[in-house]
Amino acid sequence: MDTFQVIRAPHITEKAGLQKEAANQISFKVHPRAKKIEIREAVEAFFKTKVEKVRIINVRGKRRRLGRNVGRRADWKKAIVRLAPGESIEFFEGI
Repeated sequence: MDTFQVIRAPHITEKAGLQKEAANQISFKVHPRAKKIEIREAVEAFFKTKVEKVRIINVRGKRRRLGRNVGRRADWKKAIVRLAPGESIEFFEGI
């Protein structure tokens, strides 16, 4: 898989902000078929940081209703990346 397709977007929530402060972990939305090694290589290449650990979570889409119609949001994959001590990503410093 191409490294430009692996990371889709940062996943910025209140919990992700707490993880960033407490454990130097950053969350990303990633391609559904991305593996841990591909995610590690993509983060190290894009942000020029050292990655210590990668955890992956498959998130199921929620059921949503609009009147009588019932639909479903798409499933997606989340990666929680722990950076090595002393490393940081400047994109997330203002959060």
